[in-house]
Amino acid sequence: MNIYAHSLSGRSPDAWQPLDEHLRNVAEAAARSADLFQSADWAWNAGWLHDVGKAAPEFQAYLLRENDLLEDSEYDGIGGGRVNHSSAGAALAEEVFSMPSIPMGRPLAYMVAGHHAGLPDYFEADTGRGALRMRLEDGCRNLEGIRAAAEECTRNMRVTSRLPAGVKKEQFHLWVRMLFSCLTDADALDTEAFMSPERALQRTPFPAVSELKALLDKHLAVLAERSNPTPVNVARREVLAACRTAAMQPPGMFSLTVPTGGGKTLSGMAFALDHAVLHRKRRVIYVIPYTSIVEQTGNTLAGIFGRENVVEHHSNLTPEKDALRNQLAADNWDAPIVITTNVQFFESLYSARPGRCRKLHNIVDSVIVLDEAQMLPPTLLTPCVDAMNQLVRHYGVTMVLATATQPALPGLGKVTEIVPKPSDLYARLKRTRYVLPGPSREPTTWEALAVRLAACEQVLCIVNSRRDCHDLFRLMPDGTLHLSALMCGEHRSRAIAAIKQRLEAGMPTRVISTQLVEAGVDIDFPVVYRAWAGLDSIAQAAGRCNREGRLNDLGRLGEVHVFVPPKRSHPGLLRKGEDTAGELLGEPGFDPEQPHAFARYFSLFYGKLNDTGADVLKDLTPDPERLAVKFRTVGDSFRLIKDDEQKALFVHYDATATGLIDQLRFGGAHRELLRRLQRYTVNLPVWLFERLQRDVMEVQPGFHAWNGRYDHALGVDVFGDGLSPEGSII
Repeated sequence: MNIYAHSLSGRSPDAWQPLDEHLRNVAEAAARSADLFQSADWAWNAGWLHDVGKAAPEFQAYLLRENDLLEDSEYDGIGGGRVNHSSAGAALAEEVFSMPSIPMGRPLAYMVAGHHAGLPDYFEADTGRGALRMRLEDGCRNLEGIRAAAEECTRNMRVTSRLPAGVKKEQFHLWVRMLFSCLTDADALDTEAFMSPERALQRTPFPAVSELKALLDKHLAVLAERSNPTPVNVARREVLAACRTAAMQPPGMFSLTVPTGGGKTLSGMAFALDHAVLHRKRRVIYVIPYTSIVEQTGNTLAGIFGRENVVEHHSNLTPEKDALRNQLAADNWDAPIVITTNVQFFESLYSARPGRCRKLHNIVDSVIVLDEAQMLPPTLLTPCVDAMNQLVRHYGVTMVLATATQPALPGLGKVTEIVPKPSDLYARLKRTRYVLPGPSREPTTWEALAVRLAACEQVLCIVNSRRDCHDLFRLMPDGTLHLSALMCGEHRSRAIAAIKQRLEAGMPTRVISTQLVEAGVDIDFPVVYRAWAGLDSIAQAAGRCNREGRLNDLGRLGEVHVFVPPKRSHPGLLRKGEDTAGELLGEPGFDPEQPHAFARYFSLFYGKLNDTGADVLKDLTPDPERLAVKFRTVGDSFRLIKDDEQKALFVHYDATATGLIDQLRFGGAHRELLRRLQRYTVNLPVWLFERLQRDVMEVQPGFHAWNGRYDHALGVDVFGDGLSPEGSII
């Protein structure tokens, strides 16, 4: 009897894909990917095991039934409904690789059992049969019905009697995910090639890393030729030269400590591409904290390499922006330059879902630029740092921590600084003068502050919460601009573009904003006011002041005024940052513009944290007897932005947004529609969302739209009835 892996609607079984062909294709592709981290045999075996359960008569009957071919076949009268084809392969893994002391088949069992549903926990009391332990019991029963196929599968497997060197219990969970990535990507690609060959043909090759390096070299040469030898440009050239020199060093962990305006983005990319070509790294992955900066960086790099050669992967990506080739490459990061977010990168490294894990094997042998490295979430700092260490030590990754406010990350391995003397560079690129509050730190009223701001022609004021932003904005003169996360992404992008245009034209420009403009947003004001906050936030705010050094050419400096707002932040991370900055302010010789001040600040700040996520690693450390790991528990809970703390609302910002919301309401949800709606989304704290139910419509189960007032200056009008500011911090 012929046994098939996949059928084609409207075609006879002669055109279907044989199971043994699919298993071999997946095994070969998965093994090639895993060979990069010395685990080819494990991936080969996973490929042969993953779909062996499809040999069951019930599954073959299912394929025939779905194609109206069951009648009069040898499977007529067998079973009904869908068939769990994963458990048999998991059970076979345990059977073939069982050992008296260590269950060596268990890593394969996790992967095979989860290649559709996701990596399971070994024990899973709440959901019962989703646990690997329960699936193995099902698999043992299912295995008895496919013995002939199982024996053929076993003959093709390779001996794996021990874990690869370097995979200790602390590294086990990431190694399994890396193998899982090889398996799920190989499975998806082979299935796509058979089921959707037209789509598969869109996966055309990208240029080699060396070709992209040549494009960057040409662009940098043109910039150097056109730029005047101003002090800022001279310093930028020195940063670039330092990056190119450091790129020749062996792979490892690097820091790029450059003040705002020092050319960090292009110099960092020069390091990455030079290093990649020299050390045969496969790609450069640029990891950025905010989607707004992703878009900005994406536009910069697309102007150098071509939009078609830069793959962006983030929540605000719209289908019409990229060609299908780039959209497909975002699934598995099979491209030479990938730009993504902290959320996508770190959550994928701890995910259990096949879709999230699929790209992980393409992180191997890459150069990762972690932009604005100080933005790592403090409550998950320990697992994030652990993942960074593992990638560098075991998966051929070179990582660059790039920022103007370099953090002292606890537990991070040896770090090599790229710029020889960052302190000298900061002194030479000094563009601002700080005006700090006195030791007593007396609060300033919003009314008094509004008067001071109104006296400035061009000024940016950054506050700590959306409520503060709203209240101060209401006191400002007409024409003042507002920026906060109560505005949807499309609204914010247009507002930032308008701000840049006004500044370039020399027009009066007053902006009241939350922290969303601090990290990487390329705007340049002569005067910046910043509410008291952590030192990193104050320094990042200063990076929006005299950014291009134009005032220096006039013999002046930009002014950064730090003020104490009427009310302190609520207890939490913001308050800890404020308190830590207060401690430093009282230390003799404190200079907020020197890089050593940031190291001191972060050392004190991290010492105040009650929880940095260490329990995540405990849940992922297997016991030696059962190799029991909580893959799914951790994967479901590991969120840089907690889903259970916020609710998303689609807003009627413009006609396009309304049309998309109507499509969702009357046509249902699908991936491309939801991706387009990301541009028109505002997140609210759960408590506030629940209070505003009268203005919220559930357009589809689980999806909500804002039917209240959307102000084209302020965004979602949540403060019209005097609600408490609690929970409204960005």
